[in-house]
Amino acid sequence: MNTLLRVENVVKNFGAYRALNKVSISVSKGSIFGLLGPNGAGKTTLIRIINQITGPDEGQIFLDGKPLCPDDIASIGYLPEERGLYKNMKVGEQAIYLAQLKGMSKADAKAQLKMWFEKFEITSWWDKKVQELSKGMAQKVQFIVTVLHQPKLLIFDEPFSGFDPINANLIRDEILGLRDKGATIIFSTHRMESVEEVCDHIALINKSNKILDGELNAIKKQFKTNTYEVGLIADDLQALETEISTKFQTGPAIFKSLNHDLKLNIKLSDKETSNDLLNYLSTKSQINHFVELVPSANDIFIQAINNNTNV
Repeated sequence: MNTLLRVENVVKNFGAYRALNKVSISVSKGSIFGLLGPNGAGKTTLIRIINQITGPDEGQIFLDGKPLCPDDIASIGYLPEERGLYKNMKVGEQAIYLAQLKGMSKADAKAQLKMWFEKFEITSWWDKKVQELSKGMAQKVQFIVTVLHQPKLLIFDEPFSGFDPINANLIRDEILGLRDKGATIIFSTHRMESVEEVCDHIALINKSNKILDGELNAIKKQFKTNTYEVGLIADDLQALETEISTKFQTGPAIFKSLNHDLKLNIKLSDKETSNDLLNYLSTKSQINHFVELVPSANDIFIQAINNNTNV
């Protein structure tokens, strides 16, 4: 079985408010699953249910083919958006304590922590209190504590919050490295560029309902609009632009220079192909740029949310 986590028709109500409405997801082993949605969509509620912080009103959750049970807590590593380190405890002492809560022996925890602290170049922090650390420094410690016991499932909720670009790249590379070593990861973030970099599969929740689910590359193909960005060279750019716009649907010129360079977007109909466009343009001008516009994760997020809002 390739599925590690399966959520089936989960419903969660808080009084009269429905936070999740029959939401189902399936997370494959060794993948990074992007759980996306605007604020208040229901993502954090679903994450809390998976972590058994709260329970569903309806539906079931399976981990590795078996119904989720309290003992599975040790098999899950959770990095919440609101971090939870004890500010008055020393970093090393606290890290060992949290590792033991996840079932590690003190000796194993200390050995693994030594390796991670050396890797992140933070050995000097061992005897500091958490309150002496910056937000980004504390984030590094909590990331280490989350992954230390090598759980079956890792859940990262806004893992780059508080990091500068250099440390955000460091944590991103560690997440990808964990995936490459076989870890299964749920990744929740508002940073769509991070989704592009790390996610294999995404699900989008809006207003308590799942509105999009699938492999990221497949979803990008689904949202393509058959639009091409083209760069052309011609003596009379205005005449060329006018002629093209009479045959194809074009947007305003993106770029037009005195050096006879023109760049614009051309949207084809369902009956027209890229070869049709290339053949036509080659008879009208020199082509120096031709690329299909594929929507970004950010474009897809905005379009899907807007479409759902307008329904």
